[in-house]
Amino acid sequence: MFSTRITYILFLFSFIFLSKLKAQTDDRTLDDGVIRILAIGNSFSEDAIENNLFELANARGKKIVIGNLYIGGAPLELHVKNALGDSSAYSYRKVDESGAKSVHEHMKISAALLDEPWDYISFQQASPLSGKYDTYAKDLPLLYAYVKEHVKYPETKYILHQTWAYQHDSDHSGFSLYERNQEQMYKAIVSTSEKVYKWGNFSILIPCGTAIQNARTTYVGDHFTRDGYHLNLNYGRFIAACVWYEALFKEDVRNNAFVPLSISYVESKIAKQAAHHAIIHPYNMTLLKDYTFWTY
Repeated sequence: MFSTRITYILFLFSFIFLSKLKAQTDDRTLDDGVIRILAIGNSFSEDAIENNLFELANARGKKIVIGNLYIGGAPLELHVKNALGDSSAYSYRKVDESGAKSVHEHMKISAALLDEPWDYISFQQASPLSGKYDTYAKDLPLLYAYVKEHVKYPETKYILHQTWAYQHDSDHSGFSLYERNQEQMYKAIVSTSEKVYKWGNFSILIPCGTAIQNARTTYVGDHFTRDGYHLNLNYGRFIAACVWYEALFKEDVRNNAFVPLSISYVESKIAKQAAHHAIIHPYNMTLLKDYTFWTY
């Protein structure tokens, strides 16, 4: 009997010690100088974070891991359905700490949540519904609750990604929800994002919608998309990455020297100015008056 008790006590102490050791290891993993972000998104998160964001961080010696759970055009309602059904419906795009990119098909949300000790997880609505508050109120609390329950670490924080209004001549069917008026769509998006952000569940708002609207005040005009709604592969995507960079690292992106080879110096200046002013004024467009005419 005595030896049985000793064995039990030793087992108990070993269990407690190993549990504490694991917790300490997990804490070190969370605080290892790497920022890890996961987007539960669609093609708009692809536009925003899969290109240029790693390079912007790397240019300043910052370490980042980027994950994107991708389904083209996916609304919050579909993400909820996939989460509750534990569906292997996603293309999981990942940029690791070295900048290497990989794609894993047939990924579940539950599996991606456990893949890394994510510092931030981002939510966004499908672009046609991005200015419709009722769609957020209906589905986002369910998705948020699922993620909170299944995420690897309780210290993870959450991001609300504000997407952009369509080009004025876009033929996207969802544009009709805003009477095919870009200004109306933009105002609906910022109003909705402001209301949702005020719920208090999110640590960061990423105002890509306002950044794109800022850039549209320049000599480039309304030419930041490649098809009327997805961002231009060069300077359009770079604007979104600049917004994410400044929001995540709390550092003025205008001081970041990285410029993609595919864009001009002036286009990079516009992108960084548009992003910076969106961070300062996320719900109001800023006229970039220094770039309303061609600038060299």
